[in-house]
Amino acid sequence: MTKAKAKVHLTTYGCQMNVLDSELVQGQLEALGYEFIDSSDDADVVLLNTCSVRELSEHKVWSALGRLASKKEKGTAKKDPVVGVLGCMAEREGEGIIARMPNVDVLCGPSNLDQLPMLVDNAYSTRASQVSLAGHNSRRSRTRDHGADQLENLDLSRTFSPADGTSKAQAYVRITRGCNKFCSFCVVPYTRGPEVHRPPSHIVDEVKRLVGSGVLEVTLLGQTINHYLAEEGGKKTSFADLLWRVHEEVPELQRLRFITSYPRDFSDDALDVMAAAPRICRYLHIPAQSGSNTMLRSMNRGYTVELYESLLERARSRMPDIRLAGDMIVGFPGETDEDHEASLRLMERARYKSCFIFKYSPRPNTVATRRYEDTIPESIKKVRNQELLELQNRISLENHQSTIGTNLSVLVEGESKLRAKPELQNNISIGWLNKRSNEQTRLIGRTQGDEIVVFDGPRSLIGTMTTVRSTGATPLTIQGETIGLQSENHLPIHNSSHL
Repeated sequence: MTKAKAKVHLTTYGCQMNVLDSELVQGQLEALGYEFIDSSDDADVVLLNTCSVRELSEHKVWSALGRLASKKEKGTAKKDPVVGVLGCMAEREGEGIIARMPNVDVLCGPSNLDQLPMLVDNAYSTRASQVSLAGHNSRRSRTRDHGADQLENLDLSRTFSPADGTSKAQAYVRITRGCNKFCSFCVVPYTRGPEVHRPPSHIVDEVKRLVGSGVLEVTLLGQTINHYLAEEGGKKTSFADLLWRVHEEVPELQRLRFITSYPRDFSDDALDVMAAAPRICRYLHIPAQSGSNTMLRSMNRGYTVELYESLLERARSRMPDIRLAGDMIVGFPGETDEDHEASLRLMERARYKSCFIFKYSPRPNTVATRRYEDTIPESIKKVRNQELLELQNRISLENHQSTIGTNLSVLVEGESKLRAKPELQNNISIGWLNKRSNEQTRLIGRTQGDEIVVFDGPRSLIGTMTTVRSTGATPLTIQGETIGLQSENHLPIHNSSHL
């Protein structure tokens, strides 16, 4: 069978960085003639792009590999596909994956994805195991030069092909790879390696290409994104400089956002740029992880609660309408009831629009696993997790209720899993819609502040900006109704010089 007829099924686990990696992998293989399909049953190649940040993510991968092996053993599989494990779990577990699951043919770490086409080709032709791992297994924190990083060519050769069912109006752009922080609970420095900051000109050019293909919103990605600092042509570019360059040099881009920020290194310069640039989203995802200074020291986070709250105050003083998202870990080794109460108090003060809350799970080879015993019982972790979730649900509901009666600028991402209101299921005609657009459905979109909005409207709105009036709220969503399409130039373009 030739590559032109080979079918690939790709499943992505984990963060936005993995989503982008999968898009780049798909672009590489499609350029070589591979066809991507939705079902693993009919695939010649099955790829799992994996995450190691949480134990649950790895359990999902082991389960998927087990199902593939079981089908083969029982003779119920239509094909015996090449199976590849990509990403952070491949890097962390190494060839132990093949020892445990002999049906795995390809291992490729996130720093070696440029080699994936060769690995898949070889495995497809020979069925011999193919392994390409970077070996990020020591505490190295020195930032690497982008010139020594082979993945830059992968980003530069990008062809925009978002996964089926996702909005073609949104795209991710990587500005930094790897991480130098070495938080005691985290595997990322060991799986993705030390920081590499991409040249600013490459980033700006990539955003221009994406906007030229119809993208309205770009999200810049980095593990600790505000740590960005690159030198090009003898000139240094900070994170604030980069934000301003993208905003000013790509005026057709309607929304620019970024994730994930690190509290200790977020400068006033970057906040000033956000405040002055109307098309940069008033949104910060800035994990705290704990409201206790004792826990933050044990986590090796490098800042105090006071410093963290100072950043939130500085952001809100410049942008009163800014929306904040956080992360919290419960049950970290040594966490007392007092430490837990401190996290609850921090969440009350932070007033996050949303917060990702996780129960601590030991990750192999991290400092926390080597240094601390996981002594917090699972029953206590569950109670503390639930308390934080209930608090955040209340805060999110109050935040969403405060929008009722206001008009929101929404980028429509797709159809909601919820059904449309009964009165709209008969394709009721609306005057400003043409006949083709009258297929009413339940739509979902996001505000500049990353709030999720659900409303009824025509499918033709998907991938466009529209105005929605807020009419109701739940802890997870704002309920709304459309009041008309916005024009392409609905947002002002800021033309002043860099602050």
